[in-house]
Amino acid sequence: TLRQYGGEQAPSSVLAPKVGPLGMSPKKVGDDIVKGTSAWKGIRVTVRLTIQNRAAKVDVEPNATSLVIKQLKEPLRDRKKTKNIKHSGNLTKQQLFDIVRQMRPKSLAKEFKGTVKEVLGTCNAVGCTVEGMKPIALQKAIDDDE
Repeated sequence: TLRQYGGEQAPSSVLAPKVGPLGMSPKKVGDDIVKGTSAWKGIRVTVRLTIQNRAAKVDVEPNATSLVIKQLKEPLRDRKKTKNIKHSGNLTKQQLFDIVRQMRPKSLAKEFKGTVKEVLGTCNAVGCTVEGMKPIALQKAIDDDE
């Protein structure tokens, strides 16, 4: 399991200790990771490597932040030049519920509304709004059963 930016080659120094003892080339595994994460270009995701019969299988496991940023559909930015980006987009409730459904198996919340509040907290941290409202206002509305 490693965290890296989608569509980018992981440094061989990171991959070598993980795949070297299994008799695989870190460069080849890096190429597989680039192919597997191409849909997540420029967004940091968790990559799970499963190696069977000397073949690497790449599973991308996005967290809530990467799902929110992907839904905002913002243009790619140069990571080296811009740091600590505030994403000023707006999500619809439908997009929010899509993210929540994807996050539900990983969530520790007992109910669906708990997972919704978790994702709203992530939206607040990212800096986006939902249906034009601040995510914290929506969390309060959920608490008041509106």
